[in-house]
Amino acid sequence: MPIPEAHATENAGTSCMSTLDSTLDSTQTEINVSEPGWIPSGLYRISVDQYEAMVASGALPTRNRLHLINGYLVAKMTQNPPHAIVDELLGVAFARILPADRYHARSAKPVRIPGRDSEPDPDRAIARGTPRDFGHHHPEPREIALIVEIADSSLADDRKLATHLYGPAGIPVYWIVNLVDRQVEVYSDPGPTGYRSLEVIAEDGSVPVTIDGQTLGQIAVAEILPS
Repeated sequence: MPIPEAHATENAGTSCMSTLDSTLDSTQTEINVSEPGWIPSGLYRISVDQYEAMVASGALPTRNRLHLINGYLVAKMTQNPPHAIVDELLGVAFARILPADRYHARSAKPVRIPGRDSEPDPDRAIARGTPRDFGHHHPEPREIALIVEIADSSLADDRKLATHLYGPAGIPVYWIVNLVDRQVEVYSDPGPTGYRSLEVIAEDGSVPVTIDGQTLGQIAVAEILPS
């Protein structure tokens, strides 16, 4: 946290305050803020309600670069070109398959998971209903049919989301579009410790879009991977 600069208000304190300023400036130059090297114990976790209140008040001006995961503010990954194009291709594929009066695909929009102190912004989420159904609240797990994360350097973290967040929250199906191995990992049958089923679909295969036990269509893996 940046240390506020001290200011002298009386002549008698000018010398003392100047010395303090010099000490603070020296201290600040010695600290590498981006890599503290030590994280103290007893970190404070916040709830979804607290997080949303901070967003509403403007206390988090960088809202589009942060989301809440297990009570902690987490920086979101910047999308590189392959990530961005996969997101666009997923949007096209889902638009072709999903019945617009029953489901819609959301791109990098919040999903509210109060039971896990989380409000992630997954790359894609299939929500039940139409966009207008969420004019006054973010969807919660009971309103989400499928979540998709696109992974390259974030692959390990996205896999942990399966066991530590999306599965325990009851998200029915979770996909990881794995750009490293050019495949799609489909997690299903959620439970308290994650998902009980994992199917890996290679680049030459197709992923069924299954919602509430009904397969609405198929998406070829090659169709949503970058060239």
